[in-house]
Amino acid sequence: MGSEFELIRKYFTHPGQHTVLGVGDDAALMRLSPGRILAASSDMLVAGRHFFPDTDPCRLGHKALAVNLSDLAAMGALPRWVLLSLALPRADEAWVAAFAAGFADEARTYGVDWVGGDTTGGPLNLSVTILGEVDAQRALKRSGAVPGDTVWLSGTVGDAALGLAALLGRYPLPEAARQGCVGRLERPTPRVALGQALAGLAHSAIDISDGLLADLGHLVRASGVGAELEYSALPLAPLLAERASEALVREAILAGGDDYELCFTAAMADTEAVLAAARLTATPVAAIGVITAGAGVRVRDSSGVFLSTRRTGFDHFSSQGQQ
Repeated sequence: MGSEFELIRKYFTHPGQHTVLGVGDDAALMRLSPGRILAASSDMLVAGRHFFPDTDPCRLGHKALAVNLSDLAAMGALPRWVLLSLALPRADEAWVAAFAAGFADEARTYGVDWVGGDTTGGPLNLSVTILGEVDAQRALKRSGAVPGDTVWLSGTVGDAALGLAALLGRYPLPEAARQGCVGRLERPTPRVALGQALAGLAHSAIDISDGLLADLGHLVRASGVGAELEYSALPLAPLLAERASEALVREAILAGGDDYELCFTAAMADTEAVLAAARLTATPVAAIGVITAGAGVRVRDSSGVFLSTRRTGFDHFSSQGQQ
């Protein structure tokens, strides 16, 4: 592999659609659309903590950007620009080429300009900063939920956790099922279109990265409210319904994480509008509970009894091993 600058020129320089000046100068220059404000998010992915070191680099490139796109989706923002900084343990050009191809493909899919970043030697780490635009009056926040709101969830949760359990040898799966669940883990689908459709409609939103209970817990805490979920209303992926034990299903759905679905709240009177937004963006959604005047998140089973939910999700400092 050549020098750092040759690597940047060859793999990390791409033409932009929304950029005045991109890669190659000391800073990128971007112009916001009239009447819009900037939305920004940054995530770090650490080998051995957030992904396996031998993860397919092309898939890893996709995921590195997808998890950041999901953050902007939760704000109802339109993604525009991304910066990537990475530390590489060795000069492996084949790995870099595959990773950059996956990252660039995800950027093209969502119309994002790749405008800069940095490279250095060191333990494998990926740091992504994403920038987007949103109408100041329509941005989604975690702090807008009010008692009486319906709690909604896009897609399904739990598949990625089952994929991780399979990779760790904790739960054997037939090969086709294993590939499906690992695919959800390694190549999540950010709900960008749905997030934009919900801007100005939903009262609050968050993306599910660390687990449904953990992330909804952040939302209700920011809003000063509580939430009660109906376990039977949680959408169950076919594989979870067919293959896993009840205990594993429950933990995967409630606390598994790595799903990158949207959990959001909206007025009950806006139910049809939410369903219309889901149809418009071809995104399945389900009403899973209600916002209350209390605190915390509780989950009720089909008999009306509240479940014990000691584990709520991944914590970057108290959890052990791979997310």
